[in-house]
Amino acid sequence: MDNIDKKILEELQKNSSQPLSELSKKVGLSNTPCWNRIKKLEEEKIIKSKSIIIDNKKINLSITVFLSISIQNHTTEWLKNFQKVVNKYDQIIEVHRLTGSNSDYKITILSPSIEEYDNFQQRLIKEIECTNMSSHISLHTIKKNYKYPLDFI
Repeated sequence: MDNIDKKILEELQKNSSQPLSELSKKVGLSNTPCWNRIKKLEEEKIIKSKSIIIDNKKINLSITVFLSISIQNHTTEWLKNFQKVVNKYDQIIEVHRLTGSNSDYKITILSPSIEEYDNFQQRLIKEIECTNMSSHISLHTIKKNYKYPLDFI
């Protein structure tokens, strides 16, 4: 990957739906070489997909909850079930396995209300074997960035 690829990634992160002719001008290439580089970045799975960003508050999902989960038995069977459960719910938008904290997993959940979240958490309690669940409600999002820093390429 060179500086032109990096410029392409920077520009696509700003606006992935911009016309190829506009993108090509911004990165200093003609259309065909620019297109070929994008295709190569897609083939190498550097670009996984192109998507839109939706304002969750405007689609009635204004509550963001960070659910911490602690488990006792770190078995392959438990992990398979956990992955199956979290993947079946669209309101779970992010899942991380953690180190250096009191919990093993952190799940980000969007919900239209606290009541709906409570109902959802009760379903999760029945489906995920754990020793502890702890919910943290976001009061205000200070920063939410959809662009990756490319300084390390």
